[in-house]
Amino acid sequence: MTTHKNLLGGPEPTHLPVNEEAYRLLDEESLAPAEVAAKFPTFSLAWALLADDAFGRGAVVESYAYARTGYHRGLDALRRAGWKGHGPIPWEHQANRGFLRCLAALARAAGEIDEKDEHERCLQFLKDSSTEAYAELIG
Repeated sequence: MTTHKNLLGGPEPTHLPVNEEAYRLLDEESLAPAEVAAKFPTFSLAWALLADDAFGRGAVVESYAYARTGYHRGLDALRRAGWKGHGPIPWEHQANRGFLRCLAALARAAGEIDEKDEHERCLQFLKDSSTEAYAELIG
């Protein structure tokens, strides 16, 4: 990975730590996201997968709850990683994707339950955090 000097003087990108065991359980062991979330409640990707599944079944409020849980767990992890409330959260870094997916899922579910302010706030937060994630997840 190439690191470029930040010429704008803003915060450096935040990279969350990788939870190898949680990824292994999802990928190699094929554990259900709910089982992985129970073993690793701070692993936002499991919450994002749960949110996506619930949304796909039409369970929008359930999707909102899963997404909000992963979002808050992700915020806690970002702060522990040195994030100060703003700055890049690169999509390219695998461990950031769970948080970014939860943020997109929260925006989607908020839009469906007509929570306009939350929907717009989450979309803007996603775009400000990672234009690549925004393009990938929102389009």
